Amino acid sequence: MTYEGTGKTYASAFAMRELGFKRVLFLVHRVTLAKQAKKSFEKVFDKKVTMGLVGAGFYEYEKDYVFATVETLNRDTHLFQYQPNAFDCIILDEAHHSSNNIYTKVINYFNPKLFLGMTATPDKRDDNQEGKNIYEIFHYQIAHEIRLQQAMEDNLLCPFHYFGISEVVSLDDKTLQAAKLTDEEFNQLTSDERVRHVIEQSEYYGYSGDRVRGLIFCSRVKECEELSRKFNALGYRTIALSGADNEEKRQEAFERLAMDEADATEEMQPLDYIFLRDILNEGVDIVEVNQVIMLRPTQSPIVFIQQLGRGLRKAPGKEYVVILDFIGNYNNNFMIPVALSGDRSYNADIIRKYVISGNSTIPGASTVHFDEISKDKIFKSIDKIKGMKTLIKESYVSLKNRLGRVPLLYDFYENQEIDPLVIIKEYKTYYAFMQAMEKDKYKNSLNEQEKLTLEYLSKTILSGVRPDELAILSQLLYRDHIGVADFIKEYQKTYGIKISTSQVNEAIQVLQGHFVSKEAEYQKFRQIDILENDQSGMIRRLKSYTERLAHIQFCIQVEDIIKVGIARYKDKYFPGRIVDSPFVLYEKYSRRDVSLLMNCGKDLSSIMYGMKRIEDDVFIFITYHKEESQDEKNYVDGKPDYADAFEDDLIFKWDSQIGKGLDSSYMKDVLEAERKHLLVKKSDAETSFYYMGQFTVVEARNARKEDNRGRMQPITKVTMKMQHPVREDLLRYLQSNITA
Repeated sequence: MTYEGTGKTYASAFAMRELGFKRVLFLVHRVTLAKQAKKSFEKVFDKKVTMGLVGAGFYEYEKDYVFATVETLNRDTHLFQYQPNAFDCIILDEAHHSSNNIYTKVINYFNPKLFLGMTATPDKRDDNQEGKNIYEIFHYQIAHEIRLQQAMEDNLLCPFHYFGISEVVSLDDKTLQAAKLTDEEFNQLTSDERVRHVIEQSEYYGYSGDRVRGLIFCSRVKECEELSRKFNALGYRTIALSGADNEEKRQEAFERLAMDEADATEEMQPLDYIFLRDILNEGVDIVEVNQVIMLRPTQSPIVFIQQLGRGLRKAPGKEYVVILDFIGNYNNNFMIPVALSGDRSYNADIIRKYVISGNSTIPGASTVHFDEISKDKIFKSIDKIKGMKTLIKESYVSLKNRLGRVPLLYDFYENQEIDPLVIIKEYKTYYAFMQAMEKDKYKNSLNEQEKLTLEYLSKTILSGVRPDELAILSQLLYRDHIGVADFIKEYQKTYGIKISTSQVNEAIQVLQGHFVSKEAEYQKFRQIDILENDQSGMIRRLKSYTERLAHIQFCIQVEDIIKVGIARYKDKYFPGRIVDSPFVLYEKYSRRDVSLLMNCGKDLSSIMYGMKRIEDDVFIFITYHKEESQDEKNYVDGKPDYADAFEDDLIFKWDSQIGKGLDSSYMKDVLEAERKHLLVKKSDAETSFYYMGQFTVVEARNARKEDNRGRMQPITKVTMKMQHPVREDLLRYLQSNITA
């Protein structure tokens, strides 16, 4: 499995030469691809083996290396020209099509020494029927896998410069996906304003080479045709292609796009652009393409990468390819950073972080840049990601097909598939998700107490913000007790951190179901009955928990939770932990996380607004852009205009809650706390806060502010100095407040 343009055909040719195979069949689904593959093999083998085509009028059956279309070979008159063992190796190009029945007939007929499948999109199959996924067809044997990031790192592709540009069209993706548009809607897509905007941007960002050779992807065929007409009227040489066009017309268009000006004739003139809708997602090499323009919503990360990949082939005189993505008000905008980053977790914070950091996450000479309006459109899309259950199910099917078995939650984490926390957010437990996906296998196999235990553990410790509870559960998985002193030694040996007896006791309290915010929650989870801490200093499993662990399915689920939680802690929190602090700078934490890390004994998130003093620590929670919130309930007399903002990367100005002057107990909590922590989120659409680190108070002075009823009230204006300068990209993200 290799990324588009990384040289799958050449790799297979070198493999055949290395293995010394005498007879090889190379199967494709279009004759154009057969001809391309034959040319590549001829360059590798020179004239050491004979090569021929079968299909489109060519019937060179007796050649050593045969390049055939599957449609042709699927017919008995052609298939029976060969004995089942005629070939040493059969190569299936674009192997994700191999689940199709016409491939199945050919695959089942032959018996070579080796079947070699090649695809850039293993999860894009022609169907998802049982027994027909690509991994199963190839017996779950993956010879090699390379994705976009690695391909860029290894210099296998042409560098790209991606620019996310705000679209002038106001239509949303739901409208664009409709079968029909109104005249007004269609006129928006093909307006002179849009044409001018696209041309201005394409000329501004330019291309590498002597002239532009561009592909423009649109949302519908008529749009392609009308935009092509308008471009031509302005002096550009363009053509619109669709799936309805025959192979001859397509091939001529590709040749015209690739040709040099010097080779122009009266019959055949070069093209500047080809407008496309539903072709060129796979299999066609126009290596000369130096500009790709996207004028449609992102359908999926797979399609996005396929279309971007049309420009990533290396070619003489082509130093880079320019990708221009016109971003509208589309629900699927979040898929753009998902595709570019290669991260399949669908974790909103990871997606945000990618957009914030941009080209710092692209290897090699490639760059990614979003204009501010486009960034804001993507952030808004991230804040309201829809269809998450569909994305989870797609990820599950892909992973199950790849593994050849029902995956565990840890498999998602290890294979960098959808974030386990995303699954838990939607289904509460992985077991509940399994019941939804594998109804027959998981029907009523756990009792209510077992289900409640999994729900509580998934909600409380799966995130891995600290390892305390996970370490205790891990120790008690296959033994019925452990001494507190022994646990402390084992903990320090494993994590290099000293843990006190009181902190162990806090973790035990959490595992007894106490870490809840409401009495109703406690009544729900108090019967999970996992462990007790007896007077002899032993942590013991309770009898009912031991009995539950004897139930294999329950034990597997608990062990899975522990494994994911510990892995998340080691990867996400442990490396960056601040000395003598449970927090990691610039990581995100919910109020619930803060309650857990500060050993509050229960979830205080429902009362942790604005400011919270916890013994010698005080936490200030800031929503940077409060005007975006629809929730007024946590503010005195509605939501006042607080002047909370960073002046620079060190100084933060904060207004206390209205009614809290310098002499109030509220402000005394802030000023007298030994350690002062600042946590910030951009808007109320985000559920957790960036930990910005500790601060000192430089100045605190009395002031007055008008409340929502027009009354003047005391407040305190505070100037804070951060212990660490705020990271530049995060500061820029928090301060940006583009509305479009």
